[in-house]
Amino acid sequence: MSDSIVIIPTYNEKENIENIIKAVFGLPKPFDILVIDDGSPDGTATIVRRLIETEFSNRLFIEEREGKLGLGTAYIHGFKWALNRSYDYIFEMDADFSHNPDDLPRLYSACRDDGFDMSVGSRYCSGVNVVNWPMGRVLMSYFASKYVQMITNVNIKDTTAGFVCYRRKVLETINLDDIRFKGYAFQIEMKYTAYTLGFKIKEVSVIFVNRQLGTSKMNTSIFGEAFLGVINLRWRKILGKIKPKQL
Repeated sequence: MSDSIVIIPTYNEKENIENIIKAVFGLPKPFDILVIDDGSPDGTATIVRRLIETEFSNRLFIEEREGKLGLGTAYIHGFKWALNRSYDYIFEMDADFSHNPDDLPRLYSACRDDGFDMSVGSRYCSGVNVVNWPMGRVLMSYFASKYVQMITNVNIKDTTAGFVCYRRKVLETINLDDIRFKGYAFQIEMKYTAYTLGFKIKEVSVIFVNRQLGTSKMNTSIFGEAFLGVINLRWRKILGKIKPKQL
């Protein structure tokens, strides 16, 4: 069993899922994978189950949920699953190759070797490292992170990034049942909560590549949740409501 698990949420990712799994398993450093599938009607889960049965029975796992319940709830489900096992490092990663699997060892090293509690695959810590995104989406994402920095005073340049490594103790300390947001704002809330609780966070520069296959799940309502959610998070901190989990 690896000390690391990569959580990959999926909804209609049949074009990507087998390739991303094999790319992760092809790395020199071993990672296990947990797929959280929200009832994909395109057969994504069927592909994963086949790979479990034929090739990766001890390294690949799947949790299937009924219906599209949101990115945040998928990750919370995956975090709790991983914490019930003995993994020391727990990762978030997309299925569509926008996050390069080759960067996983760099995120891992930032936590294990450099002593950080959380590492973030950052598009913006060394300029703007985004490939094949429409300019409007690049600007929206970049200024969304600037907005979060302005409201929260968090020194993280890519607060909306979804490519993350957590040390186990971070997820054990955060009260996962108090995480409120399901979409884009989930990523902001997790980073802000970890920062507020005193964990050390490092940004690792990565190049984000827009998906080549499948359909993006991004929409304007997700950005709306993030815009209002950041103000809510700031007030929760001011009121002392962001607290570690009581054991």
